[in-house]
Amino acid sequence: MATFVIAHGAWSSGWAWKKMRPLLRAAGHEVFTPSYTGLGERSHLATPDVGLDTHIQDIVNVLFYEDLSDVILVGHSYGGMVATGVADKVSERIKKVVYLDAFVPTDGQCLEDLTVRPPGAAPDAPTGGPPEPEGWLVPPMPPSRDANPDDLAWVNARRGPQPRKTFSDPVHLTGAVDRLPRVYIKCVQINPGDVFEQFAARARTELGWQYEEIDATHSPNVTAPDKLAEILLRIAAD
Repeated sequence: MATFVIAHGAWSSGWAWKKMRPLLRAAGHEVFTPSYTGLGERSHLATPDVGLDTHIQDIVNVLFYEDLSDVILVGHSYGGMVATGVADKVSERIKKVVYLDAFVPTDGQCLEDLTVRPPGAAPDAPTGGPPEPEGWLVPPMPPSRDANPDDLAWVNARRGPQPRKTFSDPVHLTGAVDRLPRVYIKCVQINPGDVFEQFAARARTELGWQYEEIDATHSPNVTAPDKLAEILLRIAAD
């Protein structure tokens, strides 16, 4: 039995993985989908002081209080920032880090450092960066374009703004995360030159990475859960 812990994306929370939980549990695995401070059912806790370190500690606390080990830590999109910090901080509890179309920072980088449009990108290629903040809160970007009407209604009713410090705070790393097995899952139904291609290219060329692709847009946990479950179950079996 594997234990999956999900570090969800921006403007989201644990609810966005509702379709994935039964699929992974039906295969005999455990899955935890905690929500970060200030988002989802914890949106009432949002303050200007909530930053990336807050969200990293949210997940570290789940690992400690649930006494989890040999964890497959999955970071989706912004959750790659969180997962990287968590894995570096408590690497002894982590079996693998899986980046699902996610940011992969190095020491001292924040999300805003990683959202510059790559050279040669199409003019309309998504940067993946957050919109301009409204005060200390950043409004959500549009959800995946391939979501069906029911999913769009479900997603749009629950997505909410996120404290800006989570995008501007740097991650502080010791290098422990680099010694863990890492997997990158690239969502291929996105324009060439999207912001996540830089991390996919690293995974295809650097030692220590396993590279996977999924025929889906940016949030397959909503739009292609069966395809995503197949990949995650294969990763757990390796």
